[in-house]
Amino acid sequence: MVRGVRRPGGGLPDGPRGSLSPDEAARLQALITLAQRGDPEAFGQLYERYVEVVYRYIFVRVGQVHTAQDLTSDTFVKALRNIGTFTWQGKDIAAWFVTIARNVVNDHTKSAKFRMEVTTADMLDADQQVDAPEGEVLDRIRDERLLEAVKALKPEQAECVVLRFIDGLSIAETAVVLGKKENAVKQLQLRAVRSLQRALEGETL
Repeated sequence: MVRGVRRPGGGLPDGPRGSLSPDEAARLQALITLAQRGDPEAFGQLYERYVEVVYRYIFVRVGQVHTAQDLTSDTFVKALRNIGTFTWQGKDIAAWFVTIARNVVNDHTKSAKFRMEVTTADMLDADQQVDAPEGEVLDRIRDERLLEAVKALKPEQAECVVLRFIDGLSIAETAVVLGKKENAVKQLQLRAVRSLQRALEGETL
């Protein structure tokens, strides 16, 4: 746990973030600069801004509250150690934090021989919100059938759905996290949504 900041909650908080306004971008850049100079309060504010984004991603990946909390803490410890390597390019730093979280989860999975799965009961108990252009398919993300369908997707497709429609990252941010070009992410998202739609209509994935 990063000192002086709160532990993330037990369920999934509200979803997608909006894009940065010029004023927000300027404030964020100033916070990052201060954090890179060793200001603990500045990093604490970055933690407060992004802890729920990171926690959402990890929680859906591991499906367990306690593990998600621990891995979220690990993510921010690593982020604090490596904040000096971040280069401001006028974009949100969310993808940088989630990329670290992805590596933390992957390391956890390998070390524990842990198979990624989403706990349907925990997901259904969570208060999550989806605001996506795909309409009725993604509006039903809380539906048990759809959650089971997400679990049945190919790993890359499932992760794309998590990043885009549960964690609320943009296409560009998702591309950074997955290490893919934006067009590849769009195609991956399209295939995932079509698979989910077929599953909701009773077809096999």
